Amino acid sequence: MKRLFYSVGMYLMSLGALLLTPFVKKMRHQVKGQAQTYLKLHKAIRPDDRVVWFHAASLGEFEQGRLLMEMVRRHHPEFKILLTFFSPSGYDVRRDYEGADVVCYLPFDTPENALTFIKLAHPEIAILIKYEFWTNFVRMARKNGTKVYSVSSIFRPDQHFFRWWGTLEPLPRIDYFFVQNQQSKDLLAEHGMNNSMVVGDTRFDRVIKIKQQSSNLPVVEAFVDGKPTFIAGSSWQPDEQIFIPYFDHHRDWKLIIAPHKITGHHLAELSQMLQGRRVAFYSEVTTEDGQQSVDTSVLRDAEVLIVDCFGKLSSIYRYGKLALIGGGFGVGIHNVPEAAVYGIPTIFGPNNRKFQEAQALIECGGSFEFNDAETFKTLVDRFISQPDTMQKAGKAASQYIYGNAGAVDKCYNAIFG
Repeated sequence: MKRLFYSVGMYLMSLGALLLTPFVKKMRHQVKGQAQTYLKLHKAIRPDDRVVWFHAASLGEFEQGRLLMEMVRRHHPEFKILLTFFSPSGYDVRRDYEGADVVCYLPFDTPENALTFIKLAHPEIAILIKYEFWTNFVRMARKNGTKVYSVSSIFRPDQHFFRWWGTLEPLPRIDYFFVQNQQSKDLLAEHGMNNSMVVGDTRFDRVIKIKQQSSNLPVVEAFVDGKPTFIAGSSWQPDEQIFIPYFDHHRDWKLIIAPHKITGHHLAELSQMLQGRRVAFYSEVTTEDGQQSVDTSVLRDAEVLIVDCFGKLSSIYRYGKLALIGGGFGVGIHNVPEAAVYGIPTIFGPNNRKFQEAQALIECGGSFEFNDAETFKTLVDRFISQPDTMQKAGKAASQYIYGNAGAVDKCYNAIFG
């Protein structure tokens, strides 16, 4: 009965998305992309192809599965790789990802969609990243004989699977769980699922690889010019309303702001908040190939660099002394390990409780929480007045990341070894 209600909910969700397409651009992209999924599968996958299917909700989950995907690509060329996204924010950025043979949207999880998708894709192995558990797709995949794995998954007692009104579906149908922590393993075991292994978070392997591959950014080097630099990564307005006024009184520090939303409206808001400061925009001081388009002195004299483009933040963190990770006053914090791997302390707002890496970094002294302008001031004042404390926190952050690496190898060896 619960499965029936779930499927009815999926039908209603797909209908609602269709009705919203004239009004919501993101929904319009999603519905249009989902309509092309079956044609893409039909063209790209032959009946005799061997397929490994990776599914990620969005860009963050894609990054968690990326290294595993690349290992499969490198060591098992006999497989075609199918990569699906549910969110436009993931698909739009990675639609041309060369590590997969097919990149497409995952349709809404109705029984008919699941049946058609699995029939066309006929995956031999399905790897679902983190929270991606779609009842009908998993059921049809198992019916097809597909081995289904959950990678970097994490479970909490308050999730709907474990509430009195919820259902465990489709968890018992998963062949094996590669979970992030012991709590997740214990919780699954309490509900009769002993098919799990604690491997940690695959993101740690990914951010280490990103650091190793990160490039020098002459524009940022010219801007920083040896000055202490505060980096705000994926910042939202509530974050900006706290740290910008603070650094108005600490003008010896440079500011690099990479806002989460790069829209004309938000950039105008930022410019208004930064009135009186000498501001440079990344897109205005670089050419199309990323080279400097202005004299070095212009960058050196600027006090604030706004990164109004994508793909730079993971390399920019290397130039910071201290990093703020945005989202802690709203949607939840963004990618903390991406900054922590460079051995700098990270700070963020209060909405961080559901992020295991943030809690662990707080516990080991590599990350810190602030709740308002006053606690932010107390925290950053201490770092500025006690450089040794800031350095010690950065070292703790780096040690935590490197000390918890290796999840990708464990997953790969268990699935393909």
